[in-house]
Amino acid sequence: MIRVDDDPAALPRDQWNALLAASPLPSPFMKLEYLIAMHASGSAVPKKGWQAQFLSVWDGDELIAACPAYLKGHSYGEYVFDWAWADAYQRHGLAYYPKLLVAVPFTPVPGSRLLAKDDAAREWLVKALRALTARSELSSVHVLFGDDQDQRALTADDWLARQQVQFHWTGDGVPRPFSAYLATLQREKRKKIQQEQRKVADAGIRFEALRGGAITVEDWDFFYECYTLTYLAHRNKPYLTRDFFARMAADMPEHWLMFIARDAEGERVAASLVAVDESQRAAYGRYWGSTRYIPNLHFDACYYQPLAWCLENGWRRFEGGAQGEHKMARGLMPVATYSAHWLAHPQFREAVADFLTQEGEAMGEYIDELERHQPFKAAAPDDAT
Repeated sequence: MIRVDDDPAALPRDQWNALLAASPLPSPFMKLEYLIAMHASGSAVPKKGWQAQFLSVWDGDELIAACPAYLKGHSYGEYVFDWAWADAYQRHGLAYYPKLLVAVPFTPVPGSRLLAKDDAAREWLVKALRALTARSELSSVHVLFGDDQDQRALTADDWLARQQVQFHWTGDGVPRPFSAYLATLQREKRKKIQQEQRKVADAGIRFEALRGGAITVEDWDFFYECYTLTYLAHRNKPYLTRDFFARMAADMPEHWLMFIARDAEGERVAASLVAVDESQRAAYGRYWGSTRYIPNLHFDACYYQPLAWCLENGWRRFEGGAQGEHKMARGLMPVATYSAHWLAHPQFREAVADFLTQEGEAMGEYIDELERHQPFKAAAPDDAT
């Protein structure tokens, strides 16, 4: 049986999360609690252009495949940019929106998207996505930031593949101090980081790291103030509501790490929020903000402090978020990310396929070029790559 739900809370949490835990690349963002919070908090809801259409495949009472799908009336909050495709449709008198999207709202973190008991169940899910797109007369369906298994299943069904790049740090899981990590960097890169951290310290700034239940309501309130200020500085409204973070604190506290920066008087001046996954030994930089401008504070709060925490605790991966070549100088290396796209209109499908072929070749060359400019010493140990 195939089912479509307009509220993720209608799905069984235990069965969904069990499929996620067995997937190749689980993350906290695909847990049903996270997706429910997006919906229940008013962050990803129809009036904001996110109409839930969670697709699931059942064998009796057993959930054997599922994915978070949304009808989208725009392309905001996706981080795989298809605005040019929408413009081309419009110029030819065709409607690009609504489209069907399989993704975690506002969360450009690679991970499993097509949760399935086995390959056969995953194939059913892929067919169901195509069927829902056709039945609803949608222009297209898109799966963003999926894992390798997702990508294989989709390309086998003749979807178009797209490649982008992010910057991640990976380690060997052996605890070590941040100073040992800095010693693996080329001299000019190491010196720059040390100078940036020194300037922050000389400004009287000290950091505290809080995890899980140690993060108080007051800490969350301050973080949300900072988060909002970051968006307002760019003349945008924040995507996520305060209630979303309240739900995170209540339902998924073990998955959150907060760094709070205080000045010499002990006043909080900035906060960064990092998602953590103990099972994967992985951390994901998510949000940050400050109540006043302090040079280099952003780099320290968002990269150096989380990376030092990962190193000291023997974690294996830190993902610094979407885009940003500047992250390479701080030891985060280029990693390819993938999306898959199916367009109903044959002529546009052919045109987009040609575009993606050219874009993919350019992206591959770009990643190769980046890898030739690693920030590490030539004889860096394995943990620094």
